[in-house]
Amino acid sequence: MPNDLPRVAYFPDSFHEVNGVAHTSRHFEAFARRKNLPFLCIRAGDREQSFVEDGNVWTLELPRGIFSFALEKDLRFDPAFPRHIPIIGEVLDRFRPDLIHITGPSEVGMLGAGLAYHRDLPLAASWHTNVHEYLARRSDWLLRFLPERHSQSTGKRIQDLTLAAAARFYSIAKVLFAPNIELCELLESSTGRPCFLMPRGVDTALFTPAKRPIVAPGAHFTLGFVGRLSIEKNIDQLAVIHDELLAQGHTNFRFLVIGHGDEGQGLRARMSHADFPGVLRGEALAEAYASMDLFVFPSHTDTFGNVVLEALASGVPAIVTPDGGPRYIVRENVTGHIVPDEGFTAAIADVIAKPDQLQAMRQAARAYALTASWDAVFEGVYAGYKGILPVDRELAAAAS
Repeated sequence: MPNDLPRVAYFPDSFHEVNGVAHTSRHFEAFARRKNLPFLCIRAGDREQSFVEDGNVWTLELPRGIFSFALEKDLRFDPAFPRHIPIIGEVLDRFRPDLIHITGPSEVGMLGAGLAYHRDLPLAASWHTNVHEYLARRSDWLLRFLPERHSQSTGKRIQDLTLAAAARFYSIAKVLFAPNIELCELLESSTGRPCFLMPRGVDTALFTPAKRPIVAPGAHFTLGFVGRLSIEKNIDQLAVIHDELLAQGHTNFRFLVIGHGDEGQGLRARMSHADFPGVLRGEALAEAYASMDLFVFPSHTDTFGNVVLEALASGVPAIVTPDGGPRYIVRENVTGHIVPDEGFTAAIADVIAKPDQLQAMRQAARAYALTASWDAVFEGVYAGYKGILPVDRELAAAAS
């Protein structure tokens, strides 16, 4: 990459947690280190305040305080986070960013957006979470008390209002990034801002079929899931599939459900043919993926589906829904299947019955994943930055 790239101050919603934003943010920082780019990551953490100046890559980690509250099992929101403005200001003064990049309307993102405005810096924003769909899903417990026609219209109204609020927030940025074409088109139409693709990459050295254990003849067929065990992931569908397979006479299978969340206890009670190892990372996670025969991901709300790409890299075909980002990763009948909820069990049974086809899918899944590079993803992000840099900086860079 050229040496005249902008100095980026990155304010991610999440960094250490187990979710797509954190996963992408860690890889973004790692990319900056590999390329020796001027990059400042300002993020929240549970530890004491820490500042590290490591060559061109600087990190400022700031603790959330006693007023923070849980959004997810491992993700919190601190309304008092602006107390850190003095130290952030000092670091920004030293770093002298050319732009600020935020990832969403968290306390960190809102602070980053405010600092961009007060310092007259261009703002970039990337969309990682379909907050409008998440909120609608999490309202189901309340909407079920309404008559069906009112429940559906109220749910749609909640989704539309949340999307309008999110679009209003994202419209303050000069350039947007999103993980799939559909979201880019939605953001461009709702904000009037240009949007560039920011998909996801995968570590194909970590996630590889080479880590698959030796499988004895007649061993059970392993159906895998990785992600938050929460309502917006549609994980109740896993229990439905489990029961339907048993009802059809399939007994030689087991689910491997990796992750944690509020719905985990209910799943454990309902799924007798399932193992729940909790959250896995690194080699343990890679080995778990490689041990799967088929990845089952029934989410309708994921903007991309990092876990689907990790499964493909491990040589594991995936079954996903026709909604959200995962459908852009999976090729029908090549690297898996794209089916509605009611089609999951039949698709799984078909794969179980055709071992030769499964083997071909495993090879195609790995081949596709080898084309997904994190470097290419972030090089595309830097290309998108060019349109928001001040003209005088562009002229100076061209002359140098």
